[in-house]
Amino acid sequence: MITLLNKNSLYSTFGVNDFDSLEEVVSKMAPSMVEYYLSDLSVSGEAIYLNKRNIQNSIILDEYSLFLDYNYDIYLEIIRGNNDLETSSLW
Repeated sequence: MITLLNKNSLYSTFGVNDFDSLEEVVSKMAPSMVEYYLSDLSVSGEAIYLNKRNIQNSIILDEYSLFLDYNYDIYLEIIRGNNDLETSSLW
């Protein structure tokens, strides 16, 4: 699922002014906090199509990817993989 994020909300959440600073701040944070903030920001967005040829820069974080396009819009992609390592309940 890909959603368009509000740049101002994203930047204020992480305390940065631009996309390049965002990568530096995210790399210093605990992964669980980054995932929490990103999932919270994606709640209000609706799924859209993103032409990946228009991507100028990206930040890849496990199940989350942030993309900056040439119009300076920021998109969040959430990839939910099936977790084959978990076992089902015995009950």
